[in-house]
Amino acid sequence: MKNDLDQLMQQRELAAIIVVGGSHVNVPRAYLSNGAHVTGGYIVKKRGEAAVMVVNAMETEEAAKSGLRVLSYFDLGWADLLNTFDGDQTKASLMFWGRMLEKLGVDGGKIGIYGEGAIHQYIAMIPRLNEALHAYQFVGEDGKTIFDEAFQTKDADELLRIRSVAARTNEVLGQTWDYIASHLTDGDTVVDAEGKALTIGDVKRFVRRALLDRDLEDTDMIFAQGRDGGFPHSRGEDDMALRVGEPIVFDLFPREIGGGYYHDVTRTWSINVVRPEVQNAYELVMNALDVAIDTFQPNIPAKIVQESVQSYFESHGHPTGRSHPGTTIGYVHGLGHGVGLEIHESPSIGHLSKDTLAVGNVITLEPGLYYPEQGFGVRVEDTFYVDANGTLISLTDFRKDILLPLRGV
Repeated sequence: MKNDLDQLMQQRELAAIIVVGGSHVNVPRAYLSNGAHVTGGYIVKKRGEAAVMVVNAMETEEAAKSGLRVLSYFDLGWADLLNTFDGDQTKASLMFWGRMLEKLGVDGGKIGIYGEGAIHQYIAMIPRLNEALHAYQFVGEDGKTIFDEAFQTKDADELLRIRSVAARTNEVLGQTWDYIASHLTDGDTVVDAEGKALTIGDVKRFVRRALLDRDLEDTDMIFAQGRDGGFPHSRGEDDMALRVGEPIVFDLFPREIGGGYYHDVTRTWSINVVRPEVQNAYELVMNALDVAIDTFQPNIPAKIVQESVQSYFESHGHPTGRSHPGTTIGYVHGLGHGVGLEIHESPSIGHLSKDTLAVGNVITLEPGLYYPEQGFGVRVEDTFYVDANGTLISLTDFRKDILLPLRGV
């Protein structure tokens, strides 16, 4: 959580952190700015104090929506620095960073640099900063970063936003079900009243419009039919017509417009008819989801939950990534992951994971079985919050029926 940042900074011996980056989605900036939409700028957090936004003068009003203290570039003498260095922005920027830190009472020490975008610029800038500003040591971080650790648990404000995204996403699932169900069939293909085939592209366009109506945006959904559904990350082919009895893996993971919190859900649908082998796989996947929920406890290694599901599938004769490393059939992926400002966050729920489950996690559980050469994949996924009692609370209340009957007339 955000209130863990000072402790995490102390562990890393960081006197301050600076978030930098481009003008588009920047997850660390969105996190510290409470979702305020600004174009560029910096966020500086001194250990033990609230973060401060430093932005272009045109951005101060928008930045103020963060609830943080806001300074403009000109408050720190950017124009004077440009004049001093005859318009050389690189030299002016080096001194500007020093002014930012001095203004916020950071007299020296290790400074962590985080953010997204223009990576080449900051790779070049760090050694120049260390050479020009001797009181500071500017560093990056690999592995599990300070933000990765903070993201693992969500505070009340974050959960409120995630719940809202989940509720709106569930509404879109219902609308999509109804949209498909309103069609007819010519025997094999799903068609409209004029006999025109309903395609995957048609469905995706419908979903995107429904999301936008709810201030959400698609981030490249999966809507994969038949053999394509047997490859977990196949997006599906837009020109493919929906067919009776061909299972569809529908994985929807929208976020707040412009970059924000995500929800993640997968359903498997089969129109009018469910083939016996698909029905059998579906029942196993649903049972595996129950196994995962029953196994879950806070403060246990995440891999234990994955291993319980692997053992279940293996006992029914299906290969897994544990029994057959590198397999492309059976149960081929991890059980789930954290969800927040990024669609994949810690904790990772795989049999090789080093993460621990905890109160405050927002995680997915998404068992699946994949047999592309048999023409199908099946996956069911809910997103859960771990409440103060250590109980999994589903944020995905849309029904899990596999049979989607057409009711068009």
